[in-house]
Amino acid sequence: MSSSVEWPELGDLVVGTAKRIESYGAYVTLDEYGNKEGLLHISEISTRWVRNIRNHVREGQKLVLLVHRLDKEKGQIDLSLKRVGKGEYKGKMEEFKKEQRARTLLSQAAKLLNISEADLYKTVEPPLLHKYGNLYDGLEEVVKKGSETLTKLGLPDEMSETLTKLAAEKIKTKMFKAQGVLSISSTDPKGIILIKEALLTMKKMAKKKKIDVDIYALGAPKYRLELAADDHKRLESSLKDLVDEVATEIEKSGGNVTFTRE
Repeated sequence: MSSSVEWPELGDLVVGTAKRIESYGAYVTLDEYGNKEGLLHISEISTRWVRNIRNHVREGQKLVLLVHRLDKEKGQIDLSLKRVGKGEYKGKMEEFKKEQRARTLLSQAAKLLNISEADLYKTVEPPLLHKYGNLYDGLEEVVKKGSETLTKLGLPDEMSETLTKLAAEKIKTKMFKAQGVLSISSTDPKGIILIKEALLTMKKMAKKKKIDVDIYALGAPKYRLELAADDHKRLESSLKDLVDEVATEIEKSGGNVTFTRE
């Protein structure tokens, strides 16, 4: 969530901290909106009857809530917990934690660059939000592709390098892996050349799909494939596409391709 956004909108999911508990509800400060205060009424805590609010909400607890009434003129924000699904709750909390990590990283970068956090945000936040939708995803992309990700967005070299170094230290991207043995046979006189060309095509195709692929010769006609990507679904679909591409090329010349997953 951008720090420039002053108010949530009706229906938004927000992260808040319970500050004061009363018999009729909890007063919650909204972490993403300058600690504006909203009310979580006891009737909006659970679909079941709540006898004691303190059995459900405690002071200092962080909650994912839905804005179900809003009056900006009066400064009133009514919140609901019971209208937030489990999946929504988990997704929003993960998103919030990532954004907090990104902001902590930028704060550290500002100190290293000897500039104010406000000035750093003015330079970094707009292009990252425009390109990636949030700060964390942008910095995660920096970890994968290096400082040129930021310089291409117009950030100064020193700033880009500092942010890249910090991002590499603080952000660990989860990688999914797959491997197996590819058996390729060809009776064509140019079989060896055709196989090399097919494997080269596979590597080029993998690069376009943002898949890391290593190919090791195990002795003709077998090759070990080791693939990695940061998205499991993309990895699985790409693995099939890559094997199919090699098979198509080799079978044109009367050859045969099989793949055994390990």
